Amino acid sequence: MHPTPEPGEQDVDEPQATAAEIEAEGEYVTADLAGEDVRIIPPGSWRASWQALLNQGQLAAFTDLVIHPDDLDVFWEIDPTNTEFYEFIEDAARQSGESLGKSPGPGRSSRRTRRR
Repeated sequence: MHPTPEPGEQDVDEPQATAAEIEAEGEYVTADLAGEDVRIIPPGSWRASWQALLNQGQLAAFTDLVIHPDDLDVFWEIDPTNTEFYEFIEDAARQSGESLGKSPGPGRSSRRTRRR
């Protein structure tokens, strides 16, 4: 049993174990990163803790979890811009049949509003 990490402290054992489980199951998709094929775990399979790393700007820790280990060197050689990285994530989502982007929001009510 792992001790509970302190607030703001990342428990790296659990996400890495999960990444290893996903790798063992072969759940990578190949997406285009600046003209190169790079394997990545589809965004819909990311753990919340992985997304938190990305949101905190911890790109190295994040990519260690989601990019296929054999493709990490290619990723860092490309050194993608923010735009290239975002397009790469969008392509990974498309390759896995997912959709990134804004939610359409709630539907319009079927009840009409009364005009005064």
